[in-house]
Amino acid sequence: MSGGGTETFVGYEAATSGGDKKRDSLGTTGSPAHLIIKDLGEIHSRLLDHRPVIQGETRYFVKEFEEKRGLREMRVLENLKNMIRETNEHAIPKCRETMQDNLDQVLQRFVCFSCESF
Repeated sequence: MSGGGTETFVGYEAATSGGDKKRDSLGTTGSPAHLIIKDLGEIHSRLLDHRPVIQGETRYFVKEFEEKRGLREMRVLENLKNMIRETNEHAIPKCRETMQDNLDQVLQRFVCFSCESF
């Protein structure tokens, strides 16, 4: 029976020294209270602090916008290049030819009209 009393006494010492240890170590880094507070801070940060998520989404949006804008501008420039080439190859020669034909007709009429008036 004396062994049982010793076990109880040792358990009592452990309980009282553990209680004293909790009171002494409340402000230290490894204490359970500190770990709980740290966990609560992390939970609060993940649930209520949206800054990192918003910053990431903003960076992604800007990147996508710039890429799409760049692609859109490239398409616009390519279309302009095609229009200029088509104008130089087809429209300008056709306009010159039409203008030359009409100018020749006007000059002939002018020459004939001026000949008749004299």
